[in-house]
Amino acid sequence: MKKKCAIIQMDIAFGQPETNRKKVEEKVAQAMKRQPDFILLPELWDTGYDLKRLDDIADDHGQKNRALLTRLARKHQVAIIGGSVSNREAAGTYNTLYAVDKQGNLTGEYRKAHLFRLMNEEKYLSAGKEPCRFVMEHIPCTAVICYDIRFPEWIRKNILHGAQILFVPAEWPSPRLSHWRHLLISRAIENQCYVVACNRVGQDPDNTFAGHSMVIDPWGAIIAEAGEKEEILHAELDLSSVQEARTLIPVFDDRRPDLY
Repeated sequence: MKKKCAIIQMDIAFGQPETNRKKVEEKVAQAMKRQPDFILLPELWDTGYDLKRLDDIADDHGQKNRALLTRLARKHQVAIIGGSVSNREAAGTYNTLYAVDKQGNLTGEYRKAHLFRLMNEEKYLSAGKEPCRFVMEHIPCTAVICYDIRFPEWIRKNILHGAQILFVPAEWPSPRLSHWRHLLISRAIENQCYVVACNRVGQDPDNTFAGHSMVIDPWGAIIAEAGEKEEILHAELDLSSVQEARTLIPVFDDRRPDLY
């Protein structure tokens, strides 16, 4: 099975959700020129890291952002892994990913589990507790968000249910670009899955972001990588290589959970 993906590597207007929603709509239309099967957006594409103002600008129950993703998926007949957005609930504000299928149905939802202290996430956001499992285009998938990739035990817990693609939306700063690349490659190799990762570009008042969105195959080979400017990155995934890797090197069969 082969599937085409598009990654929307974009700059984000700091604290301007309506501006960013309009931009996402335009970028999705551009991405459809290559007719991908699914599209991935970056982390917190609605607000950026304007965390101090989340009480005013976060999306109540994700209503506006889910409505946009649903409408775009139906209009273009494409599955969308909606990066992540600021989602205000009664229990707190979460950094939340929504995945929708071609019919606009919500198939996956994930709240970022590990909050990044260097960007003060723990002061303004609540941490998620549930793993992410969904099916996209008949493919079992999972997703984590940015800082989560530093926690391989969390990702392995998500992968153990058969996921063949790991989606990673991020706002990863430029000073740690080498970490971004090496961590993503490691997660692909150790989990014998595709990693499809979307990082933002541009600046906010405190950070410059690295870009370098990537698609990595189950053997750790980079099959597509963006630069440091706005770009729509396209790649084709051959899902047969997942089973090939897991059969040749049976990592999952050889695990010793009795030891760890």
